[in-house]
Amino acid sequence: MIRNSYFKQSLIALLVTSGLLGSCQSSNTEAETNESEGQESASTNSRYLSEPLITDMYTADPSAHVFNGKIYIYPSHDVDAGIPEDDTGDQYDMRDYHVFSMDSVGGKITDHGVALDIKDVPWAGRQMWAPDAAFKNGTYYFYFPVKDKEDVFRIGVATSSSPAGPFKPEPQPIANSYSIDPAVFKDDDGSAYMYVGGIWGGQLQRWSTGQYKPNDEYPNDDQPALSPKVARMSDDMLSFDGELKDLQILDENGQPLLAGDNERRFFEASWMHKYNGKYYFSYSTGDTHKIVYAVGDSPLGPFTYKGVILNPVQGWTNHHSIIEQNGKWYIFYHDIQMSGKTHLRNIKVTELTHNPDGTIETITAYRQ
Repeated sequence: MIRNSYFKQSLIALLVTSGLLGSCQSSNTEAETNESEGQESASTNSRYLSEPLITDMYTADPSAHVFNGKIYIYPSHDVDAGIPEDDTGDQYDMRDYHVFSMDSVGGKITDHGVALDIKDVPWAGRQMWAPDAAFKNGTYYFYFPVKDKEDVFRIGVATSSSPAGPFKPEPQPIANSYSIDPAVFKDDDGSAYMYVGGIWGGQLQRWSTGQYKPNDEYPNDDQPALSPKVARMSDDMLSFDGELKDLQILDENGQPLLAGDNERRFFEASWMHKYNGKYYFSYSTGDTHKIVYAVGDSPLGPFTYKGVILNPVQGWTNHHSIIEQNGKWYIFYHDIQMSGKTHLRNIKVTELTHNPDGTIETITAYRQ
């Protein structure tokens, strides 16, 4: 079953980061062994390509944007909640968000303090995961996933007159929203789109019928993979203008990526950017630990898989954002350099390069 594969990969990653990977390696498949050896090498024998941006707290899932010429970063805020690490993700029990800014990459970083706290969201239960932000008509919008009182992930929205917050949440989640990792892309014509979804802990596999089911239902390996979701935003940016729909990711032959194609299929961490008139949808492959991308002619897809943006980093998860400032492109991401623990992460940034043919140069986050 697919969940068993995820658990096996998760266990390997935990052993790698705790330094306990030893004789059990011989029982793994060759692919798993190579992957875990590569992560161990990255964490012990190489220099980091980039250093943590924030060092006085744990941060992850950095959504970066350029507002008013400055870079604003909207990450999740990791805490050690005292919950044992397990295969359900309960240890990721985040409770608030901070906003950070800097004039440019490499510049001084300002912590603007708590932008939103879970206690101020009346419908929220637990686990404030990866957020995003957007701007329209003088208002800044902050989008965040959090489990409701029934332990179902929904997408909330909060507003502010400042990109640094604090943000005031709406009294209810966005109607008909679900799963995790909201990413909002505003196109050149002013239209905006939200991309959501995460399988496994992100509960996307529980919405295959359009209604929530408490049991996980995954497609077989030879069936099309679960798709991320997309919806056009309403003019007020507080609701969907229509239902969430599948965002199709195709292979080089125009066929949907399959559920068993763990090297390429969608897992979580949607992001959209536009370059030379093309739309670039990037995401995490989850249990194979890559940030990859697909390219299309419309923000609604379909998208054709193109390749790897970021090779695996130290730790189990990765989550990114891509921005342009002053003619240079950057990718923000996270690893666990500071803690060595999968749920206590730190955000980083490095330059990203589009090749002349429109492809993206693959980045390895560690240097020999």
